[in-house]
Amino acid sequence: MSAKRKSISSDLKRLDKMTDADIDYSDIPPLDEHFFTKAIVTLPQKKDSITLRIDHDVLEYFKHQGKGYQTLINAILKVYVYAKQNQHPGSKHK
Repeated sequence: MSAKRKSISSDLKRLDKMTDADIDYSDIPPLDEHFFTKAIVTLPQKKDSITLRIDHDVLEYFKHQGKGYQTLINAILKVYVYAKQNQHPGSKHK
């Protein structure tokens, strides 16, 4: 086992033993009414399942990003769509 893995393992064991009282929250500002007036609740959008043809090298790139690569592809496509919608005056925003 590498030294890094041992360090992480021992940290996890130490964290498991901690209670809520052991956690230092002093650097976190309290959540006041002002925070909640600006908070936005968003629900996940429905996703459609499709079949999509993608170049092999592009798909391999995203797969190498690890777990959640399909979500990453969706996020990139979403940013592209929003950028295109904002380029055209009078475009509809969802």
